[in-house]
Amino acid sequence: MQSAEEHHEELVKGLYDQMKSILDKSEQPMFIYLDDNHKACNEKFAILLGFKSQQEWAQIMGFLDPYVAEKSRETLMTAYWDAMNKLKASTIQITFMKKGGGNVEATMILVPMFFKGHMFSVHFVTSIA
Repeated sequence: MQSAEEHHEELVKGLYDQMKSILDKSEQPMFIYLDDNHKACNEKFAILLGFKSQQEWAQIMGFLDPYVAEKSRETLMTAYWDAMNKLKASTIQITFMKKGGGNVEATMILVPMFFKGHMFSVHFVTSIA
């Protein structure tokens, strides 16, 4: 029998595979999120936050603390809960934290999505230069 951890990893891989052409070809940095420890991103998003690979980014445990500046956390959490509970997409201003230090100011579209009976959020990021 499959553990919950293995099931969640399989779900993320399945949605990533289904969205692979969008993730690979999009001009925007993107990530998909099931929970703090089950997420995936495209190469553009990993590079935007200073990671060498998508896998390196996904291996970091948590989400808010390692990636999102404190001033943006409440905004992101509100948008996320609206997506999960009201099935409402949002566009928000967000400050991401880079791996080696520094911040990235961005606009992010957060979209709710079902995959195999599980709620995910899909995120499209535009860096503000």
